Amino acid sequence: MQRAKSEYAIQTVSNALRLLEAFEGEEELGVTDLAKRLNLHKNNVFRLLATLEQKGYVEQDENECYRLGNSCLQLAHAFSRTRALTRLARAVLEGLARETGETAHLGVLREFEVVHLDGEQAQDLVVTALRVGQRLPSHCSALGKVLLACAPSSTLESYDRQVASKGIAARTDETIVDRDKLIEHLRRVAAQGWALDLEECGRGLACAAAPVHDGSGRMLAALSVSGPSFRLDRDELESRIVPAVVSAASHLSRRLGSAL
Repeated sequence: MQRAKSEYAIQTVSNALRLLEAFEGEEELGVTDLAKRLNLHKNNVFRLLATLEQKGYVEQDENECYRLGNSCLQLAHAFSRTRALTRLARAVLEGLARETGETAHLGVLREFEVVHLDGEQAQDLVVTALRVGQRLPSHCSALGKVLLACAPSSTLESYDRQVASKGIAARTDETIVDRDKLIEHLRRVAAQGWALDLEECGRGLACAAAPVHDGSGRMLAALSVSGPSFRLDRDELESRIVPAVVSAASHLSRRLGSAL
């Protein structure tokens, strides 16, 4: 007689997964709090955290609390690549990089940061690096501006209340750090349907991005093209790169069922 799968479960593995799940909705947790939530002894929690930290699934901050580590993001990226968005975006990214001769990325908004799900580099000797799996601030990147501005109005309102009102960090001299100017800038992005980054996120880097919608018309992600600013000034971005990015984003949206 075949045994139930539950009989093969390993309690330690189950507890490790429960520990990771405890961070859902929590930025950081301490050992005592985790022990209470999991109904485990502190020593057991310490051992679980030590193992997960060694593998990069959790990391300890300056307050000796724990938060999810980069390995969780890498695992999420591996998962997302198997889903419709990244599967359908792969050919679009390849075509966009080939057409523009620059680096193309697909990104989504997570906790008001841009998470780069996938990307494709062109063959030029001087191109921007791939950022797959990396996170960037949303206020100074073209992807982030689109993801904030073209989302439902509640997203921008929440960003203004939770992030912008507390101060905006400058990454370069070109970063918009004035709250009112940034919100007005994002409203213009929403109206035109695309965004630029002219050395606002990194010196020597320029970028253009446009939104991707799903079958319900909801913005799902954004596509971008980035390259060295000596090759991509404002005129070049607006005349050549923006039309290519907008067209690619519209094509991907249609493949995802959007009628927009």
